[in-house]
Amino acid sequence: MKSPTLSDIAALTGLTKSAVSLALRHDPRIPTVTRRRVEEAAVQLGYKRNAVVAHLMSELRKGGHGQGGGAGIALLNLNENPDAFHSHPTIPAYVQGCRLRAEALGYLLDEFPEPVIGMEGKRLLRILQARGLRGCILTGLMRSNRIPSPILPVISKLPCVITGVRTLEPQLPFACADHHAVAQLALAKALERGRRRPALVLDAEIDELVQGRFTAGFLIGQRELSARNRIPPFYHHGSSKTPSNSFVTWWNRYQPDAIISLFHTVEDWLKTMRDSIPEKTALIQLEVRQRRNEWAGVNQHNDRTGAAAVDLLIQMIHAGETALTAQPRAMLIEPSWEESVIFPQ
Repeated sequence: MKSPTLSDIAALTGLTKSAVSLALRHDPRIPTVTRRRVEEAAVQLGYKRNAVVAHLMSELRKGGHGQGGGAGIALLNLNENPDAFHSHPTIPAYVQGCRLRAEALGYLLDEFPEPVIGMEGKRLLRILQARGLRGCILTGLMRSNRIPSPILPVISKLPCVITGVRTLEPQLPFACADHHAVAQLALAKALERGRRRPALVLDAEIDELVQGRFTAGFLIGQRELSARNRIPPFYHHGSSKTPSNSFVTWWNRYQPDAIISLFHTVEDWLKTMRDSIPEKTALIQLEVRQRRNEWAGVNQHNDRTGAAAVDLLIQMIHAGETALTAQPRAMLIEPSWEESVIFPQ
């Protein structure tokens, strides 16, 4: 059976072959809506781009001669958990998105599930170069906005993109959920369902990691409320299963009718305090979990973040950029709402 071609996509979309080619390369001259239509048609037809040809063409456009070899990219685990690619609540979705997008574009994804944060940086770079890998996607950075020192030799030589967070030292191109929009959407849905005193309960370390974007989105959304219903966020540290005295004091003072949170820790707290809280307090997740569908919440679409990271990395490869020479830029993924099995009325 003949493999689908650019001409097949052009026929399906009603575009010219050159326009289809530009769209698949994410050329800014092609409108975003058109690019998405072309990508959907490519998936429908089962089209797979030849990554080696794409790379050689980019070299020719730059006046180079190409380097030959296969087209492979690395996926590096910056988390301390060696099983993070499978068991972490968030990271497997990034990994799956990277896998599917790399395969669709004809790239080999060389996965490094073992944490690389303990490796010697120059040795890691030699391994990547020996395997002929043209760039790296970094995932799993959860406790800091700073790139671990073993990665510094890598980002100085190769194009690299990070998923999930915006880094500060150094700044790298990144793909992540729009955390500001996530919090705004969670609050808006609470208000749609008649809640008038929703509150944000958040791990302070996580909000710092996303540079206060959860808080910012929540506070912007609170403008819909009267001043007396604007409850200040409660920030906690760690994941104790018992509520702190400060949380109990905060709860007794404000009595929210909905809790917006990232982790399920707060549910344990409320169960402990069950004699003093309303039974119909709504629990809203800032990132829905498949195993906890009794919570309503926001789908951050981390698989799309992984796919976007691959797209961004390939652009850098074709432009001949390293992580340090590239202008730091972002690809933000729009969230969507998922209803719970039971939303308290």
